[in-house]
Amino acid sequence: MHPTPPALPFAPASRPGRPRGALLVLLTALAALLGAGLLQAAPAAAHDATSTAYVEVDGSAARPEATLDLEYDLLMKSAWLYAEAYDAKGRAEQLRQLERNADAVSEYVTGRFVITRDDTACPARTVGDADLRTRGERPYAVLTLAFTCPAGATGPVTVSSALFPDAESFVHSTKTIVHYDIDGRRGSQILTVTEPSVTAAATERQESHQVWEFFLLGTEHLLFGLDHILFLLSLLIGARSLREIALTATAFTAAHSITFLLAACGVVDVPAGLVEPLIAASIAVVAIAGLVLRDRTDNARWRLPTVFVFGLVHGLGFAGSLGIDERWSWELLLSLLSFNVGIEAVQLGIIVVVFPLLLLLRRSPVHRWVLPALTAPIVIVSLYWFWDRVAISA
Repeated sequence: MHPTPPALPFAPASRPGRPRGALLVLLTALAALLGAGLLQAAPAAAHDATSTAYVEVDGSAARPEATLDLEYDLLMKSAWLYAEAYDAKGRAEQLRQLERNADAVSEYVTGRFVITRDDTACPARTVGDADLRTRGERPYAVLTLAFTCPAGATGPVTVSSALFPDAESFVHSTKTIVHYDIDGRRGSQILTVTEPSVTAAATERQESHQVWEFFLLGTEHLLFGLDHILFLLSLLIGARSLREIALTATAFTAAHSITFLLAACGVVDVPAGLVEPLIAASIAVVAIAGLVLRDRTDNARWRLPTVFVFGLVHGLGFAGSLGIDERWSWELLLSLLSFNVGIEAVQLGIIVVVFPLLLLLRRSPVHRWVLPALTAPIVIVSLYWFWDRVAISA
């Protein structure tokens, strides 16, 4: 008869080790997110070191016309103007600076945004006065360029952009979203430093490329959109089961898809000054409610309708970030759906990674203090964003 082996001294500690590991992973990731959020001040207001330009090209192949939306302060810096120009505040003063520096601005834009036909540049000139519009609370200068392509040219039009390159050191990884409708050839393309040109030709290759580019843009938007990620984390922290998070994620997806499509197609138009503070407020509300009501049996009753309503608001934010401002077309729908699928792919990835870790924590004795510890900084940052965005809009 063999003696009973003594109990291993480290055996009791093996179980709680898993929740502690999950806690370390979650706290590290959350600290990184919140640190980035505070450094940015407010994602909608601070310059995040990247930029997106928006271009609409239409007309005939012989006489194409382009309308460009460019960040005001970045445009004035890139044109090597003085601080008086790029630090100007208020619509009236910014318009005055655009008029005063029209030659320098035109020289910069026409030098970096080019339309060619048969490999020959089409001379460009500015048409009318520059205007201003707001995108995501940032002022954008609106410029119109008219191009005259060489007589006798018969090839398709090619659009190229080198706006705001990394070499200027003001921003990096600039994207130029181009929508074109030239002689009935319609399409969309995202121009980057590696692919700076698009040829206006309706081909299957271009459609597949368009799908991929807007899919990537959607993934990048959610990955680097800290407010949307914190909203998703608040939903995950407040959920108690896989079924509950599946229903919640479905409600959020359905809601933001509705308003995203409606706003991007121009059916709904809500000012960014209202949308952005509401997005920040939605994070705080969901985070606090998830913490306070997480043990109540009627938890799911408030979650689904609340998340659906806030999802409608987030959809408006997604549309504002994409910046599409054109009439309805199947090409537009293809771009929007690709962008939305990219958002959903990242959202699903976050759920798959984070929710199992939260389940481990809930089954450990430390969950009573860990979940409030995870929620508190989310609430603090979201309330700070809310205050900052309201102050900017005022």
